[in-house]
Amino acid sequence: MQASILKKYCDARLPWYTIYPTVPEFSADVGAQDCEKWLRRLPPDDSVSLYLHIPFCRSICWYCGFPTAVSRRGAPILNYLSVLREEIRLVAEQAPQALPVSDVHFGGGTPTVIAPAEFLALMELLRRRFAFRKTAAIAVEIDPRTFTVEMAEALGAAGVNRASLGVQSFDPIVQKAINRVQSKAQTAAAVENLRRHGISRINFDLIFGLPNQTVQSCVESTTMAIAMRPNRLAVFGYAHVPSYMKRQRLIDEAALPDSAARAEQAAAVADTLVDAGYHQIGLDHFALPDDELALAQKAGRLRRNSLGYSADTCKTLIGFGTSAIGRLGDGYVQNDVATGSYSRHIRAGRLATSKGYRLTDEDRVRAAIIERLMCDLEADVPAICAAHGFYANPFLDSAERLAMLAEDGIVDIEKGFVRVRQEHRFVIRAVAAAFDAYLNRSPY
Repeated sequence: MQASILKKYCDARLPWYTIYPTVPEFSADVGAQDCEKWLRRLPPDDSVSLYLHIPFCRSICWYCGFPTAVSRRGAPILNYLSVLREEIRLVAEQAPQALPVSDVHFGGGTPTVIAPAEFLALMELLRRRFAFRKTAAIAVEIDPRTFTVEMAEALGAAGVNRASLGVQSFDPIVQKAINRVQSKAQTAAAVENLRRHGISRINFDLIFGLPNQTVQSCVESTTMAIAMRPNRLAVFGYAHVPSYMKRQRLIDEAALPDSAARAEQAAAVADTLVDAGYHQIGLDHFALPDDELALAQKAGRLRRNSLGYSADTCKTLIGFGTSAIGRLGDGYVQNDVATGSYSRHIRAGRLATSKGYRLTDEDRVRAAIIERLMCDLEADVPAICAAHGFYANPFLDSAERLAMLAEDGIVDIEKGFVRVRQEHRFVIRAVAAAFDAYLNRSPY
């Protein structure tokens, strides 16, 4: 990729477009009463997805950009679970009947810091309050360093059928620089335990752009990951924002690769995975040909949500726990980020929605265009607009950056159909940004 293209379009400030409009547009104008009203409006027969946020870890990784806290004791976790169970009850009671569930994701933090018995009890509560589809996908994020055989047994007994393991890098020099020392043996043991207990769908997370990382170390880590044959991998670029995440100030900025080196690392990882038989999915995911993501991409039904790429086709996502984001028919809602405030609201018998966003019809059109670009690297703008009852010209005319992107050879445009050239897929966010009505419209 040309250095000039990278310099011009690889802007770290651009959104990742997991949702649109993005979280900076959320405001306190949307609160708990709105969330209750929107929950009551949900169609009783439409499947929903559930997300449960567990904000605890046994240690803090310096690169992490998520709201987490260290807890080496059981009491804070048990107290949090007590509040979480109450929130589940409050939300479930808003619906006229038990909503059907087709997808559940436990994120964090480290959800497997929960004791096995507590996890089983939480899943039993969810099944009692919601109507789980027989084919429901239930996924859990795991830290292999603290994962036990007992927890693997509990996950299998609870019906979990997908696990996402944080790996990031197998290079010990990189691991030390980010405060996450994790051996290949620990990761392999976690994979073996999961598969032994019937959890065969395995995801790995890898990161490039970390301190002291090189193209060689990225390829070596990727090769080690491939040897364990996960079904899919998410390959993220490290986002260094120490002004926002104080823990990142512990990372040596002088050891971070520049944008050109990051691009080389990303391309090397992608080439290694594709050569091993993985299909490239959107911007940063890779999947074996028979994985749901690859099948969804082939069928044109790949989705983008707050967790990244997904084969989940639910229109509704209900979030539980601190900072959790929900997507309801009328808009987005987000819970209070602070555990204390979140707990006080729930214990007082009210939802913990602290902010959100009310969707307009135009927002829905732009969201659909951006989602197709992020998922398929192309979008039939006139067809999407027509499906929503809009003319395409205002959307194409307002996308001032499109002409520049076309001039630089990043996109091809024909009768409103926008296609990103494969060699420039790493700047897809810049293409999506052309349809973002809330970004600063000044040129790059």
